[in-house]
Amino acid sequence: MQFAKRLQTLQSNVFADMDRAKAVARSAGRQIIDLSLGSSDLPAQAHVIEAIAQSLHDQSTHGYLLFHGTQAFRQAAAHWYEQKFGISVDPETEVLPLIGSQEGTAHLPLALLDPGDFALLLDPGYPSHAGGVYLASGQIYPMPLLAENYFLPVLADIPAAVLAQSRMMVLSYPHNPTAAIAPLSFFQEAVAFCQQHNLVLVHDFPYVDLVFEETGDWRKKVHGDNSLPASLSPRVPASSSRSLVPSILQADPDKSVSIEFFTLSKSYNMGGFRIGYAIGNAQLINALRQVKAAVDFNQYRGILNGAIAALTGPQVGVKDSVATFRKRRDAFINALHQIGWQVPTPKATMYIWAKLPAQWNQNSIEFCTQLVKQTGVAASPGAGFGKSGEGYVRFALVHEPPLLEAAVRRIAESL
Repeated sequence: MQFAKRLQTLQSNVFADMDRAKAVARSAGRQIIDLSLGSSDLPAQAHVIEAIAQSLHDQSTHGYLLFHGTQAFRQAAAHWYEQKFGISVDPETEVLPLIGSQEGTAHLPLALLDPGDFALLLDPGYPSHAGGVYLASGQIYPMPLLAENYFLPVLADIPAAVLAQSRMMVLSYPHNPTAAIAPLSFFQEAVAFCQQHNLVLVHDFPYVDLVFEETGDWRKKVHGDNSLPASLSPRVPASSSRSLVPSILQADPDKSVSIEFFTLSKSYNMGGFRIGYAIGNAQLINALRQVKAAVDFNQYRGILNGAIAALTGPQVGVKDSVATFRKRRDAFINALHQIGWQVPTPKATMYIWAKLPAQWNQNSIEFCTQLVKQTGVAASPGAGFGKSGEGYVRFALVHEPPLLEAAVRRIAESL
């Protein structure tokens, strides 16, 4: 058999690689503490499960679900967004249900890129962002994220020749894997840049609620430092919305070039239910809808009913989840500091992005492979998220504090 050349670019996947390493460790008798995958261990709320359960007995939910049948969900998503960010959204033309936000980020390049076109991606970044570009036979220009730049890309460094062939830029803040956040001023800079260069601006926003800080200078909150390069300095007051982090549409309220992807996986612990949505420019929503129509129908109506219950019902579960991950973050960071591994305290996401000890700073994959082999602790190598991720490791806070502290004790033995 002969397979498409595009498959060659999809052979390496950080999660698949670590899954194989975990299997080898299990076969050797190791008890695994898995901190490699950002899949929440917390349950969905009871009222969400009840809405889905009731739907199962309604046979009208058992058939194919076309776009117009998703109206109630689209209205709930639009209302949720308007309440959170104060920007009006048309549920008929500016909202699209997705089978998880990853579906959107992976399929949108098929609507935007012709073979050879460039997409500007964060490096390090989430693997499906690159996967979607490769499936569209596009090229990737990696925008390096460095600690000295607060893990924000320097847009002025993108070569003019690349920009001439570029069609889209993908951002994602709060960021996986670095846990960095971005100020509204940076988003405004990015919107202006994309408008100038005729680029579509894509913002993947799964951690919209998983933020631990509310007020104060964002640079101090993230980095304990008030210095900032002039090219990245805030030029506008902080947003007064109810969200603790900005939406890209706050920088592009006319939705001139932007589309934003949301998921219920993180805020509502519904990762396995695979439900998300896109909000943004009506032409982009329609283009993605055309691609989606060729691939699938929609998620099961009962799951959409559960998602509606999540978006419109009590939000105490979201606050409880954030409090849980805050406790886990504090426990893990304190444990790392006790063994002499100095790691900054992240202000968002469910991850710890840790710079590796000097002897491993050019071989994060080997570090993670040896760590799970010797101790049973599984983590994700920074290199798996892109070239600029080398020298780091990502830990996912998907266990309770006692198990996280036990993981750190095992890591100390290995080191």
